[in-house]
Amino acid sequence: MAGAALVHVTAAGANEAGNNVKLPPHVEDLRDVILTAAHSGNIEELKTAFEVSGVVPDLGFDAAGDPIKALKDHSEDHEGREILAALIQAFEMPPVALPLGDDIENNLIYVWPYLAERPIDKLTPAEEVDLYRLVTPAKAAEMREKKRWLWWRLVIAADGSWTSFKKAD
Repeated sequence: MAGAALVHVTAAGANEAGNNVKLPPHVEDLRDVILTAAHSGNIEELKTAFEVSGVVPDLGFDAAGDPIKALKDHSEDHEGREILAALIQAFEMPPVALPLGDDIENNLIYVWPYLAERPIDKLTPAEEVDLYRLVTPAKAAEMREKKRWLWWRLVIAADGSWTSFKKAD
C-alpha cells in the first residue's frame, strides 16, 4: 500500500501578492456580520451590517432613501442574491491593507478582493486563477484590455466602518 503525501498549499495568490494581512477585531467582526447576512440569502439582513458599521457604504449609486432597495434594483436577479454572492466571493479572497491618512494608529483600509489593487496585466498564474474564480473569461479579458479592475471592490476601514462596496465600470 502506497503512502499518501500531505501537501500544504496556501491560498492562491495570497502569499505571492504579499497579502498576509491580520485583520483588526473591528474589521473582522464586521466581515463576519456581512458574511452571515450574505449566507442568509436575504439581502434585508445587510441592515445589521450597516448598523454595526455605523454607516451605509458608498455603493457607487444613489442609495440615500433605501440602500436595500437600491441594491435589489442593481442586482441582476432583482432580489439582491447576486449582490450577496459577490460579497461572499470577495471575502473568499484575502484582503490587502492599504495606508490612508495620517493617523498612524488607525490609517489602514482593508480591500477585498486583493486583486482589486493588483496591476491586472502583471498577475501571477495563481492570481489569474483567483481572477477566474471571480469573473468570466470575457470580463477578465475586458479588464486586461482596459488595464483596470472592473468588478466588485469592498473596503472596510480599520475602525470597522464599511466605507464602500461598488462595482467598477
